[in-house]
Amino acid sequence: MWALLAVFSAVLLGLYDVAKKKALQQNGVLAVLLVATALSTLFVSPFLSAGPVSDYLRLALKAVLVTVSWISGMIGLKLLPLTTVSTIKGSRPVFVVLFSILLFGERLNWMQWIGVIIVLFALWLLGRTSRGDASVKARRTGFIFMGVSIVAGVASALYDKRIISGMEPMFVQSWTNLFITVILAICVGVKALIDGPAREKIRWDWTLLIVALLITGADALYFFSLKQPGALLSVISVVRRASVLVTFICGALLFREGNIKAKTLNMLLLATGVVLLLVGSEVTGL
Repeated sequence: MWALLAVFSAVLLGLYDVAKKKALQQNGVLAVLLVATALSTLFVSPFLSAGPVSDYLRLALKAVLVTVSWISGMIGLKLLPLTTVSTIKGSRPVFVVLFSILLFGERLNWMQWIGVIIVLFALWLLGRTSRGDASVKARRTGFIFMGVSIVAGVASALYDKRIISGMEPMFVQSWTNLFITVILAICVGVKALIDGPAREKIRWDWTLLIVALLITGADALYFFSLKQPGALLSVISVVRRASVLVTFICGALLFREGNIKAKTLNMLLLATGVVLLLVGSEVTGL
């Protein structure tokens, strides 16, 4: 069950990346993040409940990691093509798998290992075919921000595994969203003071509502998946990176991005790896 929840989360996550790309055409990075996260917080606000101060502090730290990952990732998304960003983000499971084994003692069966290796190899191939998708300057800057996003994202994922055992999924999601909204509001306020009269205005776009709905659903499915007995963070992380299949298809159809033919075979290879992960996880659960 937890593997299927991770798959559904991956689908919503892929659509979320597509919606973000569209929303960035009307607003800046911080504006998109603030409005979308504030709306997401509103959606899950009924689940805000009292808890120990230590839990709030843990979730505040998670909010910082997520905010850093989001802001740097969105800047990279604005500088690089969607298909390129989706493949760069694919390197994240490599580190999550490694540290899940080292820190949490997770063990994968032979089918899961084959699936992980195939997926990571496919993501590496996709990264190679994406090198010529942007100018040298934009590519260099975009890669730096995406690197920061990956490091913060990996730290956040490992932290999730540690804290989810003692908290309910919706408690984690609701309070984390609230803390992220506060942090983003502060960032937007500081940026407005620095920019002065030239500050960027937030333009309402219905895409922002779609972004909020998609990330709310993707996160909820992720936390419930991670909470399930026997759930493996290493497998969940790799399966969620299958969101690149969704962003790849939409990037080709909606944004007419280039170098699509060279990436198609790699995407089929990635899909094969994900299927092996799902089958291997179901076999383990029997």
